[in-house]
Amino acid sequence: MQYKKLGRTGYEISRISLGTWQVGGKWGNGFDDKLADEILNTAVDRGINFIDTADVYEAGKSEAAVGRLVRSRSERIYVASKCGRQINPHVDEGYRPEVLRSYVEASLKNMGIECLDLIQLHCPPTAVYYRPEIFETFDRLKEEGKIGSLGVSVEKVEEGLKAIEYDNVDSVQIIFNMFRQRPHELFFKEAQRKDIGVIARVPLASGLLTGKFSRTTTFSEGDHRFFNRDGAGFDKGETFSGLNYEKGLEVVAKIQDAFPNYPITQLALKWILMFDAVTCVIPGASRIEQVLSNLETFDHPDLNPVQMDLIREIYEEHIKKEVHYLW
Repeated sequence: MQYKKLGRTGYEISRISLGTWQVGGKWGNGFDDKLADEILNTAVDRGINFIDTADVYEAGKSEAAVGRLVRSRSERIYVASKCGRQINPHVDEGYRPEVLRSYVEASLKNMGIECLDLIQLHCPPTAVYYRPEIFETFDRLKEEGKIGSLGVSVEKVEEGLKAIEYDNVDSVQIIFNMFRQRPHELFFKEAQRKDIGVIARVPLASGLLTGKFSRTTTFSEGDHRFFNRDGAGFDKGETFSGLNYEKGLEVVAKIQDAFPNYPITQLALKWILMFDAVTCVIPGASRIEQVLSNLETFDHPDLNPVQMDLIREIYEEHIKKEVHYLW
């Protein structure tokens, strides 16, 4: 395992960590506590020490599983959760200091821990980033020992840039993968200049970049890949990184043709880790085998400049005009 400091937090975290949106089973198919525990413990056994969850993942069951893990292990495990998505309707006006405080305290109780290493605003409406009183709320929580650091999970590059204007924002979680390359331009430069931790989320484009999908692949009705392709449930950029599914399949095939000897899952993760601004990547896992597959990334060689240029050229020719300007 490789480790890297999460910006100025000082946390030395695993460069491949674990996202837990679907840790207890596939999206929309219920939650299996035993499976969640097995996946989480396997991750820690293999050197992963940073776990990302959220209060809305499976209505708190993901957080509870992470809490069980932390309480049962002797290793130092860094826990990140998120708050804000419970606000309904999810609008700027719903974001109030007392509401966010209540969510943080509920997460601590749900996990059975006293302090969250990292709490992140969970993709709030853009207007929230222009309200200093929201960010100041977390200074009080830090003083009380309930959180260690504050971060944000964003939809757009512009939101990330605005968030890091606040002195107490230590990390930004942003969608970054071979289908979503815009962050490595201005945002990465600014994040490095300010020593901000960068957590790359949706690294496999909702599974498209595993190469395991086809035009006949089906998803259950509760799976966001079934209902959110056009943004019916939340920002469509979360699902397949906003790319048309069939188009994504075509581009995956082109990448596989260009890298016939490099498994695409590991290629996709390795590509992200080639960017020094990225602290870690947080692929999810609904099976133990997926955790192990993700970690096989370290068994493969780094990409050379020619290979990096080739991936950029594929993006610019086939994807950029469709999604680059949106997020």
